[in-house]
Amino acid sequence: MEILIPLVVIALIVVFVIGLYNRLVTLRQRVREAWSDIDVQLKRRHDLIPNLVATVQGYAAHEKSVFENVTKARAAAVAAGQNGTPQERAVAENQLTAALRTVFAVAENYPQLQAVQEFKDLSENLTATEDKISFARRFYNGNVRDYNTALQTVPTNLLAGMFGFTPEQYFELADATEREVPKVSFS
Repeated sequence: MEILIPLVVIALIVVFVIGLYNRLVTLRQRVREAWSDIDVQLKRRHDLIPNLVATVQGYAAHEKSVFENVTKARAAAVAAGQNGTPQERAVAENQLTAALRTVFAVAENYPQLQAVQEFKDLSENLTATEDKISFARRFYNGNVRDYNTALQTVPTNLLAGMFGFTPEQYFELADATEREVPKVSFS
């Protein structure tokens, strides 16, 4: 009986540690899944942009620098997406958002372009994608918050380092004006 009590205590400690470890693994997987959702939406955005640029470019060919800036910003965002951290991707995506705003500003100067159904469809798809990206960012950041909080609370913080769990970065916009979805006007 004397040996049974220490074995029960050791077994409870092992079960407790396993429970904490499994919780951290689950939270980390949720963060990775949420990041994957952002990644899918950003890819969709990157795929829509060349079509939008080509449509607008046909009407505003003399605005060459605007289209070059969007193309460069898109290339930078795609490159950051291949191996960048959430912060690096956020910076690249912020630059792409700013470049897209200039395309929509140019498009507003061409009423005949705004009447083209392809432009309307692309604009609506891009706006819907921006909304999905915004939702995916919130979902990702919520999961990062939960995971990072678990890493910093006792007793999990004592075990997290031993098992190699490290905090994740939030996917944040640098500037409050960047939080606005690009405006599309068909008037």
